[in-house]
Amino acid sequence: MSARGASAARILGIDPGSLITGYAIVDADGAGTATLLEAGAFRLKRSDALSVRLDALSTDIHELLAEHPCTHIAVESIFSHPEHVRSALQLGHARGVVLVAAQQSRLQLIEYSPAEVKKAICGNGRATKAQVQSAVTMQCALEKAPTPSDVADAIAIALTAGRRFVSRG
Repeated sequence: MSARGASAARILGIDPGSLITGYAIVDADGAGTATLLEAGAFRLKRSDALSVRLDALSTDIHELLAEHPCTHIAVESIFSHPEHVRSALQLGHARGVVLVAAQQSRLQLIEYSPAEVKKAICGNGRATKAQVQSAVTMQCALEKAPTPSDVADAIAIALTAGRRFVSRG
């Protein structure tokens, strides 16, 4: 069931970043319906060393999971363009924190490519950030588009996982 009853899965979608990490929590009913429960962003201090930011991100994720116990964590796989190697490395560090948090919390990990998420949410694997924001705004009946775009991306990741979740019970 969705928000009205017990969910088959509660999924934390994460859009990792070394400065801003978007998150979203959805309940999935196992029949293709996902209901958004909460979304937001962890903002890390640019002035802090990367190791300090990663530690803060880990703490933030564990505190969120303590407040909202989940069964799964969904995250995008890394896509790297040769012109963006440095940002891919930074993303990889933050993504590693998410993977460790999933393992430490004994949560099932779900991974999708960015193109899979965009296709699932927008119908176009090459959708822009603005298109993803617009799609999640409409699909979740939000009053305004989630900002920053990292939050919209996290919602898209969580919705994709929730809609593809099939109950085995």
